[in-house]
Amino acid sequence: MKNSYNTLVEAIKDLQEKGYTVDFNLHDDGLESKGQKKIWCSDDLEVVKYYRFEGMTSPDDSSILYVIETCDSQKGLLVDSYGATESNVSPEMIKKLRITHRE
Repeated sequence: MKNSYNTLVEAIKDLQEKGYTVDFNLHDDGLESKGQKKIWCSDDLEVVKYYRFEGMTSPDDSSILYVIETCDSQKGLLVDSYGATESNVSPEMIKKLRITHRE
């Protein structure tokens, strides 16, 4: 897995080629795969890595790509904008996706 990518599209393509093929979506109770019709709670997944992408013309275009593995060996990606002001996501899921910076 690379340390950085130039674009979100480049990152998604490369990571999908590495087996991260499940398309995760945020759900009230955790993460959802509509294709698999399954939901994982925060305790059932691990954020392996994340990548931040800044919008070139607008801060509204900024996003984070989360690389995720689940307890049942599913590997996939979650794309989320950051700085979102409203969310129905559980506090446990917010904690799982929180990014902390170390000096």
